[in-house]
Amino acid sequence: MSAPSAQPHIQHRSCNICEAMCGLIITHDGQDVLSIRPDPDDPLSRGHICPKAVALQDFRTDPDRVTRPLLKRGTDFEEISWEAAFDHAAERIRAVQAAHDRDAVGVYLGNPNAHKFANLLNLPALVKAIGTSNRYSSATADQIPHHVASIHMLGHPMLMPIPDIDRTDFLLIIGGNPVVSNGSMMTAPGYGRRIDAIKARGGRVVVIDPRRTETAERAGEHHFIRPESDAWLLMAMLYVILSDGPARLRHLEPLIDGLDRLNAAVAPFTPERAAQATGIGAHSIRQLARDFAAAPRAACYARMGASTQSFGTLCQWATNALNIVTGNFDREGGAMFTTPAVDYVGMTSRRGKARSYPERRSRVSNQPLYNGEFPVSVLAEEIETPGPGQIRALVTVAGNPVLTAPNGRRIERALQGLDFMMSLDIHVNDTTRHADLILPGTVALEETVYDMVFHTFAVRNTVGYAPPIFAPPQDNPPEWEVIARLTAKLTGANQIGPTPDQVLAVLLAQGFHGESVSLAGLQQTGRPLDLGALVPNLAERLETPDGRLDLAPQAFLDDLPRLLASGDRHDPARPFTLIGRRQARSHNSWTQNSPRLVKGRNRCTLEVNPADAARLGLGEGDPARVTSAAGTVTLPVEITDAMAPGVLSMPQGWGQKQGRLTAATRTETVSINDLTDDSRTDPLSGNAAFNGLPVSLHPA
Repeated sequence: MSAPSAQPHIQHRSCNICEAMCGLIITHDGQDVLSIRPDPDDPLSRGHICPKAVALQDFRTDPDRVTRPLLKRGTDFEEISWEAAFDHAAERIRAVQAAHDRDAVGVYLGNPNAHKFANLLNLPALVKAIGTSNRYSSATADQIPHHVASIHMLGHPMLMPIPDIDRTDFLLIIGGNPVVSNGSMMTAPGYGRRIDAIKARGGRVVVIDPRRTETAERAGEHHFIRPESDAWLLMAMLYVILSDGPARLRHLEPLIDGLDRLNAAVAPFTPERAAQATGIGAHSIRQLARDFAAAPRAACYARMGASTQSFGTLCQWATNALNIVTGNFDREGGAMFTTPAVDYVGMTSRRGKARSYPERRSRVSNQPLYNGEFPVSVLAEEIETPGPGQIRALVTVAGNPVLTAPNGRRIERALQGLDFMMSLDIHVNDTTRHADLILPGTVALEETVYDMVFHTFAVRNTVGYAPPIFAPPQDNPPEWEVIARLTAKLTGANQIGPTPDQVLAVLLAQGFHGESVSLAGLQQTGRPLDLGALVPNLAERLETPDGRLDLAPQAFLDDLPRLLASGDRHDPARPFTLIGRRQARSHNSWTQNSPRLVKGRNRCTLEVNPADAARLGLGEGDPARVTSAAGTVTLPVEITDAMAPGVLSMPQGWGQKQGRLTAATRTETVSINDLTDDSRTDPLSGNAAFNGLPVSLHPA
């Protein structure tokens, strides 16, 4: 740990807990954090901050934190040396593979890895060294429909359209709550102020959601919609726009294929039929479509509620198509593409490489593999089901699928049957407690910060870099080095390769702004830099084999009969529909060990419409029992007219059974994923269908 100094030091860095990349000013004395404040001069966040950023100091000093390698002896863990830990991990991994096959070892990568630049550089080598095709991550729990849409339409999973919200006149938000999330697949800190700015310049923001979210309140225009019917709305809007007149493709017209096929595909999705499916009136659907098409500049953004459902990929395809046919794709104020300092698309280019998709399918239930990953919804069955390729050992890095994956308790039961499990993590949590070996990880203030992924998703091109403020505890190696040393142990290499800073210097030189941005320059200035607004660039960056944009990929057309047949799926035994919700004071599961984030009232509640609560005799705060095909939980009721009738909402990230706060100071909470059904997926992408879950509701 750094020695304390007489004079306080100040560092400007971005928060890397979530996608927002909020700019921070951190004052420290080399030993402790003295203050964490928002940076008003940050070119992206402009002084915005949320409670999670202030809690960065808590993760470093958490008494529950794992700070030494832990080996399980019986039911308890004991500390061992790093060298013994690496030897044990390599020996056990290779022993399992020798007894079975290379795919007998699975790998699960949790969400924090996307925020750790150095991990992103080193994890591919670890997976390659293990040699398994059984790879899983949190991406298939929330975002893979976006990537699948980009793969089939644009040729690359990370060539991702981003709403140019700071210049749009009409923003349509479907199933997203960016005032709380600050974006999500759209890095946009301070979203509430950005909505206010749209309205101040005479524009409109319209939110479509089964819940009147914080974003809907800020926008002022909101339509309730039945869960899992968003694709119906989008297809009906396309029907209206294409029926009213020719598509306006603007500068992309010479590059676009499939307009005739799209016209034919939307023909059955009339506003009248969509009204029956969505609960939004046909007149309102027509008016919304025409207003969107008539706006000088418009952007449609569909996120969690539209992605984590049975028709998630159709939603993302139709969202792209809506932006394209109204002339709002790759255009100022529409859906645009970043030119970040590190070109993640360029460094992983697929141009000129013909591929078939999905790349393969899972062994047991035939789910699709994209980007080298199987859906996390099949993890339990791949552990449980005997035969070649069965997972007999698991390596997890910064992941807690028992709480964050569908039907998490089934995963927990499956973990108990493994021959070996190793976790790289900062906690003994609901997942890692089943590990035979835990290697300690590092936290944000001990890591280099460069947000390679989220600069790719940002609403403005910026660049920022910051070195670690503190050394890891116990003279531990940084997390990226743990990964690299384990890789070297598995491969027999004598060294671990270049440092993340050395790689970053090369990537910056090769990027879009290589002539003006360098690592040395970022280190010298010590502040983030503004690289300008998004600019049209798609024509030069399409990664499809023929260099053209496919407006109507056959894979999506083939899935439309399933949407048309969805109709009324009312289940008398489970008449309610459950959706999730985001909260500003939590992120997935690991932030719940911060006292400042969990203090106050219990926020793990079930939101219920007043009419539904009255019919069942439920009062505010009463315990209610929610039952799905996967399980039952009991939690307190929060009555609110923000919920559409027949729809219930639980927050994600709760349900911890491990940890000091759980045991001593916090109200018992439950996990929404004790209810989610791992057999409910979007078959196009394999993404888990967390939202739209049929459940029953009764007083406890």
